Amino acid sequence: MIIGKSTKVYQVLINIIAGLIACLTIYPFIYVLMSSISSPDMVAAGKVLLLPKEITFAAYQKVFEQKEIWIGYGNTIFYTAYGTMVNLFLTTCGAYALSRKELRGRTFFTIFIALTMWFKPGMIPQYLNYKELGLLDTRTLIVWGFGIDAFNVILLRSFFESVPKSIDEAARIDGASQFQVLTKIYLPLSKAALATVGLFYAVSRWNGYFWAMITLRDSNKYPLQVVLKSFIAKMSDEVNGIDVVSELSQQTFIYATIVVAVLPIVMIYPYIQKYFVKGVMIGSLKG
Repeated sequence: MIIGKSTKVYQVLINIIAGLIACLTIYPFIYVLMSSISSPDMVAAGKVLLLPKEITFAAYQKVFEQKEIWIGYGNTIFYTAYGTMVNLFLTTCGAYALSRKELRGRTFFTIFIALTMWFKPGMIPQYLNYKELGLLDTRTLIVWGFGIDAFNVILLRSFFESVPKSIDEAARIDGASQFQVLTKIYLPLSKAALATVGLFYAVSRWNGYFWAMITLRDSNKYPLQVVLKSFIAKMSDEVNGIDVVSELSQQTFIYATIVVAVLPIVMIYPYIQKYFVKGVMIGSLKG
């Protein structure tokens, strides 16, 4: 009985701590959202905390009037959709090959790939490599230059290794090729794992900022995150002497842009959350 009470108390404390952490994590997003639809005067007075004050959508109207926003949105959707397909294709091929016991040097290749997670070439050598390949200021660099991630290869390989070998052997006895085994058996059984890896890649693509900023020169190729950064930089570089309301109008404009940039991923995540949780758990069964 004492153990039962202790367990309940422990669970209550854990739930309270988890709830507090969740509130602290989600509050910045709530604040940005509420401030983006509030009057600049209310934001300036610090009266916006959990609920909007004097609701107005002028900031969003101003955001959608910007041509750069639509160009950035289109580029980000392209980089995310096409790039994630490239990521999944390359990762699936690599993970499937590493999961085959008949692959010669499988252990060596696995260790070699895993080492890249800790020992990376560094930013400058990587940039010079892209430059020598003639990939600077190209969409090809953004899509294919970051086509695979070692962690996701290991994660998907672990899942492929958890598939019962009897199914694999039965298909091979029936004359199925490696390609048929992959497409007809492994991929249909790997929806959860593929959704997990795809989510990792999609979020990374959607939030991609640094390499796009330093490698792209043509503003028509900028993703949304770089466009947002350029807006903030322009506003920061303006001359002094603007009145407070004008400055706060710029602030609510930035908040509205942040919401527009984040909202699609936030809306998509609940639909694939069940696959995400299941995929992570299955991928952790084998090392």
